[in-house]
Amino acid sequence: MSLQPGHRRIATVAVTALVFVALLFVGTTVQVPFVALGPGPTVNTLGTLDDKSVVDITGTPTDPTTGNLNLTTVSVTDGMSMFQALGMWISGTYTLEPRDRLYPPDQSPDDVQQQNQQDMTGSEDSATAAALRYLNRPTKVVVATVAPGGPSADVLRQGDQVLTVAGKQVSTTAEMQAAVKGNAPGAVVPIEIDRGGTKQTVTVTLAARPDNPKVGYLGVTPEVVNADPALKISYNVGDIGGPSAGMMLTLAVIDRLSPGELTHGKFIAGTGTIDEDGAVGPIGGITHKTRAARDAGATVFLVPQRNCAEATSDAPDGLTLVKVDNLQGAVDALGDVGAGRPAPHC
Repeated sequence: MSLQPGHRRIATVAVTALVFVALLFVGTTVQVPFVALGPGPTVNTLGTLDDKSVVDITGTPTDPTTGNLNLTTVSVTDGMSMFQALGMWISGTYTLEPRDRLYPPDQSPDDVQQQNQQDMTGSEDSATAAALRYLNRPTKVVVATVAPGGPSADVLRQGDQVLTVAGKQVSTTAEMQAAVKGNAPGAVVPIEIDRGGTKQTVTVTLAARPDNPKVGYLGVTPEVVNADPALKISYNVGDIGGPSAGMMLTLAVIDRLSPGELTHGKFIAGTGTIDEDGAVGPIGGITHKTRAARDAGATVFLVPQRNCAEATSDAPDGLTLVKVDNLQGAVDALGDVGAGRPAPHC
């Protein structure tokens, strides 16, 4: 049986309508395997959040500060439909990334959130250590964790202060690691520690490193911590995770504990990881962070050196990008900005 022309037109319209409804259903209800990244909140590390100081320092006099040292973040939108994802991409404000880059298939969103919080805690610890070392305030190397079943499992304890390793005085984790690496697996290494106020010397027989069987392995994770019992430094950054706030938190501590103002009253923003020795490392989402900073009112942005090429590819108007690769360079650059001198630019 063949359809008459009028019937064929009706059938075509019906099929088209069904296809449209199907596409509309898919486009509005089926989640795509992407997340949208965009500008996130910024937080002034010299200010307050929820009526609490972002950087809270007690037990020692602090110096008044003005201006802003804003840490910056990237927003993440998950669970998008196809139409939502297309709309955010077309806006030009957001970029789309495969979801499994942020949420690996073998990890739940809660696992990812927990790891981000751990990274933030580590960033805060590194910020404290870097700032205190920069200011020549007392610090010490302690055992943060002991590997279960490792060569130090029955010898060293969490919280032990490490004074010397193989006769070499250590004041940083790098010095401690270098002292250990100078010994082959099987070597018996004396370690002087302070445990609860009592100094003693223990010995550890080194094992082979899992990634290099020719190098000695102690089986502990050391960290540099504040050694002044009166001084307390804590952080309140809200619901922010990851390691990228480290440099800005460090600068806030330095500004609060030293005379003068790093900002010179200006609105400074930035990003970058930091380690206890003051090395500044690269981060992700730099163009979203510079946009967020400019939208918040920043005029200067501190950029990790290795992020400079990406940052300049989409720099907002009115925002000066200052290149930094270590803490001293960041402090010096802020001094140049405050004095109106040329600072290292991306």
